[in-house]
Amino acid sequence: MRLTLGFSTCPNDTFIFDALVNGRLDTGGIEFDVVLADILHLNQMALAGQLDMVKVSFHTYGSVRDRYALLDAGGAVGHRCGPLLISRTPTTLDALTAAQARVLVPGFNTTANLLLSRLVPALDRKEERIFHEIMPALVAGEADAGVIIHENRFTYPGYGLHLVCDLGELWETRTGLPIPLGAIVARKSLGPELIRTLESLLRSSVQYAFDHPEASRPFVRQHAQEMDEAVMQAHIQLYVNEYSLSLGEQGRKAVEALLGPLQAAASQDTR
Repeated sequence: MRLTLGFSTCPNDTFIFDALVNGRLDTGGIEFDVVLADILHLNQMALAGQLDMVKVSFHTYGSVRDRYALLDAGGAVGHRCGPLLISRTPTTLDALTAAQARVLVPGFNTTANLLLSRLVPALDRKEERIFHEIMPALVAGEADAGVIIHENRFTYPGYGLHLVCDLGELWETRTGLPIPLGAIVARKSLGPELIRTLESLLRSSVQYAFDHPEASRPFVRQHAQEMDEAVMQAHIQLYVNEYSLSLGEQGRKAVEALLGPLQAAASQDTR
């Protein structure tokens, strides 16, 4: 059986999926046609129903949960790992709001954008960019501020950019819950038995990565060619954790806290 599988080239994803897609696990005859893309395009493919199994933003999962099942393993949930709002020049949230600042976001369907909308709703002049284009665009003066994700949280000072607000920290302060960033979902039409198998395989892949951290290094390095080794490791350590093995009760509470208001709004719209 061949299935389509989409995930990003970010170190946390290649670390997690290495064992699954590179022959380190017995998959019981399941083979994967892998699609590597940034999160903006992965979200778009999920919304279009183009992949059997795919990494998406939890924001996007809220829009596709009628067609895709959330897998308990493989996701990006954690503490002190949320998106950052940064600016071209030193400033404050109040100043950006008063100036009706232009803000770049790494995709309208990303959790980063949802957190910005939920936590700082006044910043609504947004433009969508691929995540790695945001910092160069700010340096070039194409916007006033931007929401950064992934390894950019480690590298933005090198661009001469400035932290305005840690959206993840703000979320954790207000909710007391971890930050649900990225999810692994599988098409419901695959059926419950196959979905359980995929979830088990994914958990085994995460565990293999934890148990054999050097095994995945060539695959991670292959897709992080321009990333400093220390940044690459910091990225993995930040985004791959116990929630990657299982969302657990706290992880599931965090997902519902993030998506609950969206579901309530959708229900009211259909009345």
